[in-house]
Amino acid sequence: MRAWAVDLTLLCGNHAEMDFEDASPRARPDDLVAQLGREDLDRLSVSELDDRIAMLTAEIERTRLKRAQSVNHKASAEALFKK
Repeated sequence: MRAWAVDLTLLCGNHAEMDFEDASPRARPDDLVAQLGREDLDRLSVSELDDRIAMLTAEIERTRLKRAQSVNHKASAEALFKK
């Protein structure tokens, strides 16, 4: 497998032409996911598929970490205001 860096701009096209809100899940709830689901994977080599899996796995882990941080932050805030 070749070295890679997680570049999520590959998922949403040319980021220079997009506002932050355009890439926001709140702006278009399923747009990026829908695009991924419609992509033709037949054109990708095994190595490219491996890279794609690694990139998506990294994004899932990043999302899980953010979710855990949000849950912990919420619990801390609730504990503070219960005192």
